[in-house]
Amino acid sequence: MFNPEVPYDIPALPINGIETIEVLKKVTPAARSLTALNQVARLFTNQNLLVNLIPILESKSSSEIENIVTTTDALFQHDSDTSNADSATKEALRYKTWF
Repeated sequence: MFNPEVPYDIPALPINGIETIEVLKKVTPAARSLTALNQVARLFTNQNLLVNLIPILESKSSSEIENIVTTTDALFQHDSDTSNADSATKEALRYKTWF
């Protein structure tokens, strides 16, 4: 029976089968990519900017699926104040609040 006061005992992940040659061959390129991203992020004076860009760009892509088309410039211009934004931009920025 479920008891919210008692933490769930998560079983350990199986170690056998994870360290395969295929996985290990992908670790080095992934580590290089993460290092490159880390170096680029250090160039930003405000590193939160990089993280805050993702929902805006995702909202643009998601809205395009539904044929709601706006520009990236319009999304950034009206991100904090949508009073003067066109309807497509307002709708795309609504997607951002769902993340």
